[in-house]
Amino acid sequence: MTTQRRAVGAYGERLAAQHLQASGLVLLDRNWRCSDGEVDLILRDGDDLVFCEVKTRRTATFGSPAAAVDLRKIRKLRLLAARWLAQSGVRPRQVRFDVVEVLPQARGATRLVHIRSAF
Repeated sequence: MTTQRRAVGAYGERLAAQHLQASGLVLLDRNWRCSDGEVDLILRDGDDLVFCEVKTRRTATFGSPAAAVDLRKIRKLRLLAARWLAQSGVRPRQVRFDVVEVLPQARGATRLVHIRSAF
């Protein structure tokens, strides 16, 4: 991954975390990693636990950012969530998987879409 792509991804994750926290969610972990991969954001929404995938694209040429969350990625996120839960000992009432799309605009504010219970 190029430095520019990493910077775009980090920008999107920062914006998504700020947006979700401003919406009342509590950030528990960011860029949590294990040998199987990484979860962008892990948050608490009341009694629920939220595993959030952030997708940032500079253009919509190849579709919406959320379109990049395919079946393979969904399976991986579910596996990573199980790993995080086992390691943390947290026992939430419910687990939810959200996706946040971040699409910077040439002019004006960056477009951000929070998709609750995306899968």
